[in-house]
Amino acid sequence: MSFTFDLYWSMRSPYCYLSLDRIMALRAAYELTVNVRIVYPVAVRNPDFFKPAPAHYRSYHLLDSQRVADTQGIPYRRPQPDPILQNMATNEIAIDQPYIRRLTRLATAAVEQGRGLEFLDQVMRLLWDGQTENWDQEPHLADAIRRAGLDGQALDSDVTARPGTFEGLIEANQAAQIQAGHSGVPLMVFENEPFFGQDRLDLLLWRMKSRGLKERADVRR
Repeated sequence: MSFTFDLYWSMRSPYCYLSLDRIMALRAAYELTVNVRIVYPVAVRNPDFFKPAPAHYRSYHLLDSQRVADTQGIPYRRPQPDPILQNMATNEIAIDQPYIRRLTRLATAAVEQGRGLEFLDQVMRLLWDGQTENWDQEPHLADAIRRAGLDGQALDSDVTARPGTFEGLIEANQAAQIQAGHSGVPLMVFENEPFFGQDRLDLLLWRMKSRGLKERADVRR
């Protein structure tokens, strides 16, 4: 029996990054397929989201993501530059968002070429593991895409030539995400059941095992 779950993912989400190792390990250990579905972060989908946010929203978010990284032993730092252009004093989101639009379209193009998870494995680390300053400057991004088994220049050219195509795919993912029952990321959906958050991966695995999920043969040996 073939097992598949949908993985809704934002390139700006620290919690997506902090779930990455465990998702890669799941795919390596079990007979399953991860269907990556790229979405925009809430700052792009709803720029007014942060305006009424309480003062503690950002400070708690920073504290919590760091302690998740610490407990998991994951190298972690906020991307520099931030993929979202935002005034941190007023929470205002800039109208023009070149970084996150490029990243989101590139990730979607990688999915279309069958290398979505490999793209995330390389590019999310580039952004979030704290090893690279100015991730947006070449050759950093191109090198990460190449390590994912893709031609970065060709991928960029495709995204530049067909932005509407990739925007349509992203919008379809966002609509499907809402239909699945949640708008947050990472969101895993198995047999129409949503599992929201990096702390729900154990529940997802439990559910799939209850349906008969098996380890890969080479893992069992």
